[in-house]
Amino acid sequence: MEIQPLHEWNLPPREAVLLQKSLALRVIYDRPLDPNTFRLAAGVDVSVKNNISRAAVVVLTWPDFQIVETALAEMPTSFPYIAGLLAFREGPVLLQAFRQLQNQPDVLIFDGMGRIHPRRLGIASHLGLWLNRPTIGCGKSYLIGEYTEPGPQKGDYSLLTHHRELLGVVLRTRAHVNPVFISPGHLIDLESAIAITLLATPTYRLPEPIRAAHQAAGQ
Repeated sequence: MEIQPLHEWNLPPREAVLLQKSLALRVIYDRPLDPNTFRLAAGVDVSVKNNISRAAVVVLTWPDFQIVETALAEMPTSFPYIAGLLAFREGPVLLQAFRQLQNQPDVLIFDGMGRIHPRRLGIASHLGLWLNRPTIGCGKSYLIGEYTEPGPQKGDYSLLTHHRELLGVVLRTRAHVNPVFISPGHLIDLESAIAITLLATPTYRLPEPIRAAHQAAGQ
């Protein structure tokens, strides 16, 4: 898979924050994306155990989610866990996995945030710039912002704002189950991110590509 290197990863936290602010200006988050044109989708996840990061990128057919390719990578976890700087912890090992891919996905769904981020550059947005591919952030837990609880049925959602700026939605992907936090990563708008996420969750709470990547990363 083609990758566009943008910067070094081993930065002090203060420099990493300044870099995020600069890169956020380059993110495109208003581009409609039609899932009817898709052939492949990918799920992206990282697990960390005993200070070793294991990345998984799983490519599946769309819309029936049959696994086509799995790329794995491992490396020591060199960057500490700091809220808002997840990409600097997981980015290097993910890029190792992405470099192995033989298939180019039409969309990538990250287990992590897109624009729902203090500096509007969660890992889905950050890596989207490196990959120059449409990305969606699908977070499992709250990071920032204000919202009301969405309705109980699948497809119900509420808007999430931060300092009066709309960043994403809190989306119910399965009835009466905890919602997920959906936001554009890069090269996609919020409406498309919502529609694609719902299509990718026919049964469970998490999108099928993320479920596949989570299983691969944790093996």
